[in-house]
Amino acid sequence: MNKTQNNKAWFLVLPVLLLVAFSAVIPLMTVVNYSVQDTFGNNQFFWAGLEWFEEMLNDERIWNALRRQLTFSAIILAIEIPLGIFVALNMPKKGFWSSFVLVMMSLPLLIPWNVVGTIWQIFGRVDIGLLGYTLAKLGVDYNYTQNIFDAWVTIIVMDVWHWTSLVALLAFAGLKSIPDAYYQAARIDQASRWKVFRYIELPKMMGVLMIAILLRFMDSFMIYTEPFVVTGGGPGNATTLLSIDLVKMALGQFDLGPAAAFSLMYFLVILAISWVFYTVMTNLDKKGM
Repeated sequence: MNKTQNNKAWFLVLPVLLLVAFSAVIPLMTVVNYSVQDTFGNNQFFWAGLEWFEEMLNDERIWNALRRQLTFSAIILAIEIPLGIFVALNMPKKGFWSSFVLVMMSLPLLIPWNVVGTIWQIFGRVDIGLLGYTLAKLGVDYNYTQNIFDAWVTIIVMDVWHWTSLVALLAFAGLKSIPDAYYQAARIDQASRWKVFRYIELPKMMGVLMIAILLRFMDSFMIYTEPFVVTGGGPGNATTLLSIDLVKMALGQFDLGPAAAFSLMYFLVILAISWVFYTVMTNLDKKGM
């Protein structure tokens, strides 16, 4: 018996599609338009072709910012993913304390990004900040505004404090989805704690860990507000990541053409690396690793 297919449900999705087109596609096309044109003011534009893209590819400043950005994202993933898994494994699984810990773990995620930057900017100050003052009293020469190493440690610790909870909560959700029968079988086989984690918990968490890695990579690769508030990209250009460099170019120097080309290249790099992450993690998940 042939069934009549009803596609009227698409009309319910139409407002969302229009909203996405207005909020994403139109601004993107505007950026594309700026990236291939030049202007000298008075709303007059001149065709520039791929000139701005060539200029950005040959700009050593952009490559240095890219290296700093990749280094930052790699460090963040190397710390937050294992730490989030460790925290999730040690969280209470049931009862009052489980709910209490879940709420406490969620608190850092509720704080706006600019507030996080302000908190750590004050926290690290030697004169009034608890961290900076305590380290100074202990004889540690700490100053994130003048020392490159201190600046990097500050923004990394700040990001770990802010976002490790997300990884832990996702990993905890993956652990909660594991049936008790798996643990009972492991106890019968007298499997060690490491084998339980390696062959039961880790494979079952792989799906949520893939989401965690993708989210943390994309966020760390696009981070702007927190390091800008804390260090402003300094000392010198030591913490000038791609996003900070882009904002300086677009708003500080008002180079709309180069900034537009830079932003499109930035977007494509994020898209390409995210696709690689997704492909690798999907293949590992299919192989049961």
